[in-house]
Amino acid sequence: MPRFPLTFILCMCVTPVIQADNWPRFRGENGLGISDQTGIPSEWDNDDYAWVIELDKLGHSQPMVWDKALFLTTATEGGTQRFLHRLNADTGETVWTVSQEFETSHKHLKNSWASSTPATEGKRVYVIFADEQSHIVTAYSFDGEKIWSRNLGGFESQHGQGVSPVVAEGLVIVSNDQRGVSSITALNSETGEDVWSVDRPSGATSYSTPVLLPGDGGRTQVICVSEASGIASLDLKTGRLNWQTEPLPMRTVAGPAIGNGVVVATCGQGGNGKYLLAVNPREQTDSPSRTLFERTKQLPYVPTCVVLDNLLFLWGDAGILNCIDAYTGREYWTKRITGAFSSSPVCIDGRLFCVSETGEVVVIRASDEFELLGRVKLGDRSHTTPVVANGHLYLRTFGRLFALKAAQ
Repeated sequence: MPRFPLTFILCMCVTPVIQADNWPRFRGENGLGISDQTGIPSEWDNDDYAWVIELDKLGHSQPMVWDKALFLTTATEGGTQRFLHRLNADTGETVWTVSQEFETSHKHLKNSWASSTPATEGKRVYVIFADEQSHIVTAYSFDGEKIWSRNLGGFESQHGQGVSPVVAEGLVIVSNDQRGVSSITALNSETGEDVWSVDRPSGATSYSTPVLLPGDGGRTQVICVSEASGIASLDLKTGRLNWQTEPLPMRTVAGPAIGNGVVVATCGQGGNGKYLLAVNPREQTDSPSRTLFERTKQLPYVPTCVVLDNLLFLWGDAGILNCIDAYTGREYWTKRITGAFSSSPVCIDGRLFCVSETGEVVVIRASDEFELLGRVKLGDRSHTTPVVANGHLYLRTFGRLFALKAAQ
């Protein structure tokens, strides 16, 4: 694949803080997993929830929230029916449900047939479902009307599908790194037609959802990661390759983490992270000088990292939590948190919230000094990342959806 010099300079600003009103994609605005919402407690009781509803179908996707609309995907056992639901974000009441038919398909034990989180720009809702024969991207209106649908072809994977769509500047970005024909494609958000598509080498299927990095002159970078393509930066408007690292040694599941002029990617196998690469996205060449540091121990595989100011938080699948310097990799602290984790942590008002597979919310101070703030049992298993929007913390388990309202 040809490489080009980086022709724009990134602003070395502080980590953006996301407003608390909306949660428009996986891990919130631009996938940062950071919110300024105040009033969410570190501990609470069952009586404190605004509402709790039962979910009669499966899925590990995050809720996606825009104003008072909450969107959620589910599926039947085997994945033959996939659903998109709109709920009232204040009450949990179902507003509408639409469904799509698929063939029975396989998945990893920890995956689901509804693991892709919907995305929106406030006009339409975009959702991805796949089986071995089809890889379908669909746009719906907020009233549940199908606007367009695109079949990107078959989806060959070891463990099913899990990447979520990304919406920006009139485009729907779909990362499609798989064992079969692979690509990154930008679809017109109004029509579903291709705006650009970039071929990618095939390899171990990636479950990593891209993030965006703003650059000078409005030239936004799409940061995507996979085993076969490493960390790559594409121009949002054209798909042109800006820069790329060497391939990564193993499968990518976690999304790239960005902040304060650093891009971090992890990869692994067997349920554990094995390798972390931190790079400088401003570096003008594809030389090794782009690398800031590497790490090969105590790493997350499924959970995505959080960058907050100069700190990088690594929440491992087996409950090992590390705080390190985001630029040098120097360790501040390492702690073992009881439990296994498939959820990614999110940072809310300076605290990390993450849900264990047994359904316990663990709250940690996001600081260079370790402080455990709370542990709350949900009473049900969970693989889903928390959501904070519309003045609520939303928590999804295998069979329930919880809404905890922020204190005024």
